[in-house]
Amino acid sequence: MKIIGIGVDIIDNNRIKKSIKNQDFIKRVYTAKEINTSKTVKNRVNFYAKRFAAKEAFVKALGTGFRKNLNFKYIEILNDNLGKPYYNMNNKIKKILTDIPQISVCEVSLISVDPLCEFKCILTCHWALGRSPAIAK
Repeated sequence: MKIIGIGVDIIDNNRIKKSIKNQDFIKRVYTAKEINTSKTVKNRVNFYAKRFAAKEAFVKALGTGFRKNLNFKYIEILNDNLGKPYYNMNNKIKKILTDIPQISVCEVSLISVDPLCEFKCILTCHWALGRSPAIAK
C-alpha cells in the first residue's frame, strides 16, 4: 500500500453553529442528502461540523484544494450501517480522481470532542495488490 495524500482538518463547532444559521451557507456547502439527514440527528451542529471538516480534509489529501470548479457540494459524506463515515463520490469527483489513477482507497478517521471536530482522510493505492477501487460506495 502506498499513501498518495493525507488531509486533516480541525473545526470549532462554534464556528459552524454560527454559519448554519445562514441557509445560504447550508445550501452552498451540503448536499440534499446531508441536509435531510441532519434533520434526524440530535446534534445538528456536530453533524454539520464533521462533514465540513471531512470535505476540507478530502481536498487537502487530493492536494488540489477547491480548484477546477470543485466545490463543497461535490463531496458527500454518508455513514454505513455501523455509522462509519465514507465519501460518496459524484461524477465530478470521479472525473478528478481519474486524473490521479493510482488512488483506489480512501480511509477516514473522525475525532469529535466538543467543541472541536477533527477529520483525517488518507488516500492510498492498492494497485500492486490487484484490489479494486473502494473509494465510493
